[in-house]
Amino acid sequence: MHSLRKNTNESSSWPRKVFAWFKSLGSGIILDIRARAPWYISDWKDAWNYRVVPATALIFFANVLPGIAFSLDLIETTAQYGVAEVLLSSFMAAFIFSIFGAQPLTIAGVTGPITVFNKTIFDILEGRNDSPNYLHFIGWVYLWAAIIHWITAVLNWCNFLKYVTLFSCDTFGFYVSWVYLQYGIQVTTRQLQSTDPHNIPGALVGITLALLMLVTSFLFQSLSRKTFFHRHVRRFLADYGMPMSLIASSAMAYWGRFNTANPDTLPIGLAFMPAGGREWLVRFWQLDGKWIGIALPFGIVLWILFFFDHNVSSLMAQSSDFPLRKPPGFHWDFFLLGITTFLAGLLGLPAPNGLIPQAPIHTTSLLVMGHPLKKRDVEQDTTIIGSGAQTPFPPTDADKARVTELSSLNKMISEVPVSVVEQRVSNLAQGSLCLVLLTGPFLHILNLIPRGVLAGLFWYMGVDALRGNGITQKIFYFLRDRKLTPEDEPLRKVRKSRILLFIAVQLAGFGATFAITQTIG
Repeated sequence: MHSLRKNTNESSSWPRKVFAWFKSLGSGIILDIRARAPWYISDWKDAWNYRVVPATALIFFANVLPGIAFSLDLIETTAQYGVAEVLLSSFMAAFIFSIFGAQPLTIAGVTGPITVFNKTIFDILEGRNDSPNYLHFIGWVYLWAAIIHWITAVLNWCNFLKYVTLFSCDTFGFYVSWVYLQYGIQVTTRQLQSTDPHNIPGALVGITLALLMLVTSFLFQSLSRKTFFHRHVRRFLADYGMPMSLIASSAMAYWGRFNTANPDTLPIGLAFMPAGGREWLVRFWQLDGKWIGIALPFGIVLWILFFFDHNVSSLMAQSSDFPLRKPPGFHWDFFLLGITTFLAGLLGLPAPNGLIPQAPIHTTSLLVMGHPLKKRDVEQDTTIIGSGAQTPFPPTDADKARVTELSSLNKMISEVPVSVVEQRVSNLAQGSLCLVLLTGPFLHILNLIPRGVLAGLFWYMGVDALRGNGITQKIFYFLRDRKLTPEDEPLRKVRKSRILLFIAVQLAGFGATFAITQTIG
């Protein structure tokens, strides 16, 4: 009787479990929208802050120029994409994620992995006699990937991100930083390889401009952290140092004898026109049936790439190191990523996704800095010492010196992040500037930027990201004089052998990832 009752209960519980599973479908998306909707109006009102202006300028240059540089090989090899496709892809991602996204601080655009992915597919198809239309095949690859994106969001698979720790973020960030350094070297070496013997000076000028871009960017960054100048001047150098370095380095190419060297510049096309004069609409549904099935495995690979890359960039942009107050929304944003992937295939664009290190750079540029030591605390100390009310003896000269020291300390102490300007305007603005850049006059200006300056930009972003990476910080911990290591350093609480083992595993993961991508590329 007992076993019969147990079987009856188990059989009746199955319908409830199935009903509960169906009821949970899309619950992550719904919760994301409910959590973020009350903040939507403030996302626009909070943009009335000066921090939005330098953030827009910084992330525009940090997004567009590396995206074009990443795509140079794809543009020149396949002839299926151009600068217009890269700019339109960046605008589309910025528009959708800034208007509809739950995580507007995450910057999406064209990355190195997607250009390698698209070029690999091109190389595979070109090796066949019966190769299909490339953009039609890519359209189906993107459609399959988009469908899997939507399924992932509906099934709440983004919940697995709770198992992603700083181990993954630091390792992947370390990898991306070295990719940026490598691409900077590739940009310079390609100029030497593609230059005819009579134009070697142009390649050498490109290398000079790359070093100039790198040095001036770090010079401005260093000056912003020194005690020189007024604090507003230091903040200006921190905000606009990189854009000023880029503009100045580009201008140097047209000064004096540098101008006669004729260094290589960025390629451009016609305003708002796709590569090769094709239509913007890609009729990928006209692809032969056998190729539709072949496109599915490539779509799965793209989904795996975007699931990790986009979500890790979102995690890094919303790290616990930033004093954020608004909730995230990974399920809904990954659903939107499926939409942008589908639209990219429909228009023949490189598919955009979350950018590293641009996403955390965007959040960093929106930080509002302040002093951790409150003024009233210092005033309270000075009042106690200065009045002599709490001491049986009148204040001595040493006490008065201490008052002056405390007052000076409040001014000299380093600033720390106190809040982030969480809004949608900076992302939308930098994307809109991509659309402006598609006009004829601005395309001409884009064509004036030497490729060597892009190499310097890659080196600057790569080195800057490496300096703040967790792996690098742990290595610096071992190299730093222990007497000069702060007493509250968290790594002091961990055995050195454990830290070394942790770093070794991270470096092994980095090495494996780098080796695989080099083999594919």
